[in-house]
Amino acid sequence: MGNILELAYNTEEPKMIIPEYGRNIQKMIDHAITIEDKEEQKKCADAIIRVMGQVNPHYRDSEDLNQKLWTHLFIMSDFKLHIESPYPKPNKETYNSKPEKVPYPKNNIKYGHYGKIMEDLINTAVKYPEGEDKKNLIRHIANLLKTSYLLWNRDTVNDTVIIKNLEELSNGALTISASELRDTNDILKQYKKKKTVNKQGRHQGKYKNRKKDYGSL
Repeated sequence: MGNILELAYNTEEPKMIIPEYGRNIQKMIDHAITIEDKEEQKKCADAIIRVMGQVNPHYRDSEDLNQKLWTHLFIMSDFKLHIESPYPKPNKETYNSKPEKVPYPKNNIKYGHYGKIMEDLINTAVKYPEGEDKKNLIRHIANLLKTSYLLWNRDTVNDTVIIKNLEELSNGALTISASELRDTNDILKQYKKKKTVNKQGRHQGKYKNRKKDYGSL
């Protein structure tokens, strides 16, 4: 067998900068870079832009379609195309620069299972004007603490623990009696019921989707 068909594998080709456009367009851009005549190079770039728009039709819904295509063209040329563009040219240094590090929020949460939002809610309740509304708010917060604890522990909790946690998180400003807390079994039943309803809803949704997909068969 004298003649062997030589096949080109993608793994042997140079890595594409924006793979969504495909290797053929990348090769067209590589060719455009080698054109020395600036007018011919610009004509070639305009033709490539038209092809790029056809290859990715989902970009047509974008308001800045042409600017996006021209930006991608310069990026895929590794910024080696020195032609006039109808839009501002992207900057290579800016494109290659690493994003600034986003600082991680450093919130010292006393009890992780309650979360930061619950602590903020307690701090708000401490500053709330005295009266019946404040009492109702404290009762609501305390029962939220108990619910959160049970969802985290999923077993049981002594009401004195919830009362103690409320006092600790409010620096002694808020307290409640055990009689104002919801029954543990009621909270667990409600949680299990809600979980069952959500599970049934997901199953019903899958059944409807299957019925929709296969109903015409």
